[in-house]
Amino acid sequence: MPRNVFFSFHHKRDIIRVSRIRNCGTFTDEGQPFLDKAEWEKIKSTGDAKIKNWIDAQMERTSVLIACIGNEYFKRKWARYEIRKAYLEKRGIVGIYVHQMKNFESTGYPSYDEKGVNPLDTFYFVENGKQIYLSSIFSTYDWEKDNGKANIERWIEEAAKKVGR
Repeated sequence: MPRNVFFSFHHKRDIIRVSRIRNCGTFTDEGQPFLDKAEWEKIKSTGDAKIKNWIDAQMERTSVLIACIGNEYFKRKWARYEIRKAYLEKRGIVGIYVHQMKNFESTGYPSYDEKGVNPLDTFYFVENGKQIYLSSIFSTYDWEKDNGKANIERWIEEAAKKVGR
């Protein structure tokens, strides 16, 4: 069953990589709009409250957040907000490493990148006095090594079912 997903990623560094995922044949145009650099810069210039409202609106009809983990993803200010929001609102979460995906040289970033920090290894909640990390609930894959094109629908479905969606 097709699901609406929210892509969380480092726009400037990984836009080409994430575009390849979005154009792999799984997603329709009905999901989250994909912003070009000019549109994102315009939203960013409106201030934190407007950015937060935009993120909230984009996530409203989604059942899964896809954290596209590149080298600088977790340094991105809004990554933590998006992941926390997804967890608190009982959305499934899928981590996908994108660092080994080819990038265009014209972006000014390397063709292939260093592996970034998996945010699911750092987010936790406390239950019965024990820290439970999101990485013990939700899976993280490597787009290249784990054949993302063939498996992304299954990954999304598994994440959604883990939260009862």
